[in-house]
Amino acid sequence: MTTARTEPAADVAVIGAGVVGSAIARALSAHRLDVVLLDARADVGDGTSKANTAILHTGFDATPGTLEARLVAEGYHLLKDYADRTGIPYEPTGALLVAWDDEQLAALPGLKEKAEKNGYTDAGIVGPDEVYRQVPTLGPGALGGLTVPGESIICTWTTTLALATEAVRRGTRLLRSHRVESVTPGPDATVLHTDRGDVRARWVVNAAGLGGDVLDAMFGYDRFHLHPRRGELLVYDKQARPLVDRIVLPVPSKLGKGVLISPTIYGNVMLGPTAEDMTDRTDTSTTEDGYAFLLGHGERIMPSLLREEVTATYAGLRAAADVPDYTIEVDAAQRYAVAGGIRSTGLTAGMAVAAHLLGLLGEAGLELRERTDLPDPPRMPNIGEAFPRPYTDAGRIAADPEYGSIACFCERVTRGEIRDALASTIPPRDMDGLRRRTRAMNGRCQGFYCGANVTGMLERALRAADEEGKR
Repeated sequence: MTTARTEPAADVAVIGAGVVGSAIARALSAHRLDVVLLDARADVGDGTSKANTAILHTGFDATPGTLEARLVAEGYHLLKDYADRTGIPYEPTGALLVAWDDEQLAALPGLKEKAEKNGYTDAGIVGPDEVYRQVPTLGPGALGGLTVPGESIICTWTTTLALATEAVRRGTRLLRSHRVESVTPGPDATVLHTDRGDVRARWVVNAAGLGGDVLDAMFGYDRFHLHPRRGELLVYDKQARPLVDRIVLPVPSKLGKGVLISPTIYGNVMLGPTAEDMTDRTDTSTTEDGYAFLLGHGERIMPSLLREEVTATYAGLRAAADVPDYTIEVDAAQRYAVAGGIRSTGLTAGMAVAAHLLGLLGEAGLELRERTDLPDPPRMPNIGEAFPRPYTDAGRIAADPEYGSIACFCERVTRGEIRDALASTIPPRDMDGLRRRTRAMNGRCQGFYCGANVTGMLERALRAADEEGKR
């Protein structure tokens, strides 16, 4: 009679491979720990992290004194440094908050004071002449503004992928398409029951994003509740980019930062998002009402933008919590930690969240012995327009002609870039994953020209990986 083999328990299981979970796994794997990173989806960063406004925030408008305010301010510097070291594309464009009525104008001094309380001292109030000097294409009627020169645009896709890639290269085991359906805490380890089998771990970290409150309840808690807030956006063609060279923000409301106009790291211009509270945690559909809402705001903010062509539309879901701050806590008795209620600011704060949580875990009894044998950080492929792309690099093309062979003409993506993505540490498993790594099929034709060719490259790579796995 044979006994079923039980896999040894990992030291730590991190649930959720978005930007926060990937940052936590990366930080943990800098220590002598066996770390496993699980996600319900087929790719890292495929939930809340993939569809936001992609702004690297200074934290100027966070609520002073909150954990969120501190971690966003710390994360801003951590992520900028990490982007410089890994090649995550970002551009320090600066931002301009525009006051369109007397009430908004009167709010500007308070916003400047809030920024200073958060440690950001570079914000400045300007009059209408300076507003129009900075953004001449604004619609009529602006009364003044607040400049925030430290705000930047960044590639959220590459950020999550870089953090997860470094975690994997440090030894983290990545389990994609593993949805945690229930948990069984035990005296020595917790069993995570997933739809692909059980995973055992001595410690569990909940970084499950929009599902964080559901997982928290599995450990007996009822401390925060999340609902999805849908944000729809319009993406305008690259020909619209000369209209705006910085982030144009409204004066914030209780629902968030409101409708903005921003350049993107990929050379487009973005209008959005909406802010619609939902009950369905999977509904990322776009709506006629959402577009009408955005076009109405766009007509006031920058009428000339609406005469440009729309390349794409999309919607993302962000976690809206019924508590006003991040929930980052550790239950030492259950060896369970949560990083929950983390809004879209989590893109900026992620690395600081990881550092903060590791401190709490160490205090709760997790042994953290730093490694001295860490590999170098990954150097990520550039998919931003502010830096040289492979199709412009004559030396690179001479060394490898595949970087001179265009597969996606709208976005100037080469066969060499697609080949590299398919052979990377965390290769894509579907077309959406390949889009996020290369921008292929993300341009104005949306894959009409290159779709069959690019899809064929992906399918051949998946077949080859499947055959290799059978050997």
